[in-house]
Amino acid sequence: MPNMKVVDMAGKAVGEITLSDTVFGAEVNAAVLHTAVRAYLLNQRQGTQSTLTRTEVSGGGKKPWKQKGTGRARQGSTRSPQWTHGGVALGPKPRSYRVTLNKKVKRAALFSALSSKVAGNEMIIIDSITATEYKTKNMVAMLAAVGAAKKALIVLPEVNDFVIKSCANIAGVKTAVYNEINVYDILNCDTLIVAKDAVTKIEEVYA
Repeated sequence: MPNMKVVDMAGKAVGEITLSDTVFGAEVNAAVLHTAVRAYLLNQRQGTQSTLTRTEVSGGGKKPWKQKGTGRARQGSTRSPQWTHGGVALGPKPRSYRVTLNKKVKRAALFSALSSKVAGNEMIIIDSITATEYKTKNMVAMLAAVGAAKKALIVLPEVNDFVIKSCANIAGVKTAVYNEINVYDILNCDTLIVAKDAVTKIEEVYA
């Protein structure tokens, strides 16, 4: 079982924690991570893009010129795709990009993502992440004290508006409650900062 030190918001070591092998010590499966990230990004797409076909563009009801005798190519409508202001041939239409993953794949991807952060020394466990006022400066000081990189994901054990809103204006920093974390956000951050209570809850829920 991997052991990690626990620090406070000032960056001082206050103890150690033993992490679950199942959640934080799993073998990193690159294929499953790719599948999960691809599914997440596809599911963010609205799929509302739309172009007009020749039947949907206004105008073009009259034949431009007679069929024969003009020396020009035959044309039936000025709204054909080859005409300026004509319709679009084979253009995009509204569609769903949604991809679903089964529970085992989702869980394996999450374990791989968390384990990769532990293996790469990109995870920091803080004894308690708290705030009693809306103060961005306090959160910036905490990130500097623990040595967090520019892009950080802060995982909380429960909703704390003071912490969440204090981090909202910090570029590259995201916050999430333990049951809302996803593989993309974990991999996309340079530093994963997790409250000690959130670690316990993650292990209870997923292990």
